Amino acid sequence: MTRPNILILMVDQLNGTLFPDGPADFLHAPNLKRLAERSRRFTNTYTASPLCAPARASFMSGQLPSRTGVYDNAAEFGSAIPTFAHHLRRAGYQTCLSGKMHFVGPDQLHGFEERLTTDIYPADFGWTPDYRKPRERIDWWYHNLGSVAGAGVAEITNQLEYDDDVAHQAVQKLYDLSRGEDQRQWCLSVSFTHPHDPYVARRKYWDLYEDCPQTEPPESIPFEEMDPHSQRLLEANDHSAFDITDDMIRRSRRAYFANISYVDDKIGEILDVLETTRQEAIIVFTSDHGDMLGDRGLWFKMSFFDGSARVPLMITGLEAGRTDTPVSTLDLTPTLCDMAGISMTEVMPWTDGTTLVPIAQGEARQPVPMEYAAEGSIAPLVAIRDGRWKYIRCAVDPDQLYDLQADPLERRNLVDAPEAAEALAALRDQADARWDLALFDAQVRESQARRWVVYEALRQGGYYPWDYQPLKKASERYMRNHMDLNVLEETKRFPRGE
Repeated sequence: MTRPNILILMVDQLNGTLFPDGPADFLHAPNLKRLAERSRRFTNTYTASPLCAPARASFMSGQLPSRTGVYDNAAEFGSAIPTFAHHLRRAGYQTCLSGKMHFVGPDQLHGFEERLTTDIYPADFGWTPDYRKPRERIDWWYHNLGSVAGAGVAEITNQLEYDDDVAHQAVQKLYDLSRGEDQRQWCLSVSFTHPHDPYVARRKYWDLYEDCPQTEPPESIPFEEMDPHSQRLLEANDHSAFDITDDMIRRSRRAYFANISYVDDKIGEILDVLETTRQEAIIVFTSDHGDMLGDRGLWFKMSFFDGSARVPLMITGLEAGRTDTPVSTLDLTPTLCDMAGISMTEVMPWTDGTTLVPIAQGEARQPVPMEYAAEGSIAPLVAIRDGRWKYIRCAVDPDQLYDLQADPLERRNLVDAPEAAEALAALRDQADARWDLALFDAQVRESQARRWVVYEALRQGGYYPWDYQPLKKASERYMRNHMDLNVLEETKRFPRGE
């Protein structure tokens, strides 16, 4: 068979409830809307873990954090864990990454043959939480609500500088691929950091959302009425240090929507080059996790509520249309391998995802699992989305159960409701069969303790960072004296003869 090229477009912290069936009507996202029209749209897709590094390791491997060991944003992603990049490369693909994937540890490739940019976040153990000090705030790297209080307009930021480069490098790579010097099929992953906070946007995108009703503050829940994990998240966000006003919330939401439009523009640039160079590829669009955007009074991610845990997922190469069955980002690796005709038989016993090819054709999927064991938690949390139900368990907190069909905003915990008793019993049995929370907690604590020792040791004396250093072979670019100018000009031109 002729295997397809694959283009993966990933964004960061994009709330999946804004993609009920492609981008919501109010979003200025023409490129994503056009992509949606020719994609299979999975409207109820959940992250494996609502935090960057754990979510991305799971997305790449098809394994939950309890298998990968990537519990938080400073946990090492082991080199022995196969990713979709390994599977594809083993089958003869050239694999390339432009942008963020938040790999922690000395392996900064994980199956990618080439990486075009460094990462935006550190690759060492410095962001390790510590369950030995419950509710301690590690101020220098924990999220705080300064992102909300300081929301507004800027023409350049750390994040904009990064994503401008990610898009530029991806465009240049697509041009290189079009020249056909390497005849292998390719997989190019392009991963942006927007619309992740801080909520700061360029004026041209900010202006698109003047008087937008969706910027109005969503319903909040008083702190004393929140579940314990939500209360801990607000404490981790240092909420008492900020007086968040409705105007700050409006500015934050407006900038967030504006940055969706910014990313849409960048994606448009990439898709334009794909089209003009006459290359064909399966296109995947997704995010690592969502953003609560002030709903329930919460911000950012780190919870299992839909704003944080639900993400968009659109895939071309499958019959265009809508699938409402709950699925997971764990399913991307098996799906890509299935669509490329690559067997994962050797590792499937240790994979938590499943191919979405039959799901797109109407087959059922097993209930979707999620895990969280990072900042703002004091013990691991787990969750299951099964049909209309979402069940959340933590050893130190009361259970939560929501009927998302009747209560899509997740305002009524049905744990004590007689009408939900049968569903609750079935979900508790599922959780018992899947997780040993005491063992999970012990593994997280061991990992944290080890990393604190290693990190503090490695910061003494000479420091050798793991951050990826993109290498550019300047002597192999443009014209050099070991090259034939005539051959060079011919091979670097695409298309030829027009």
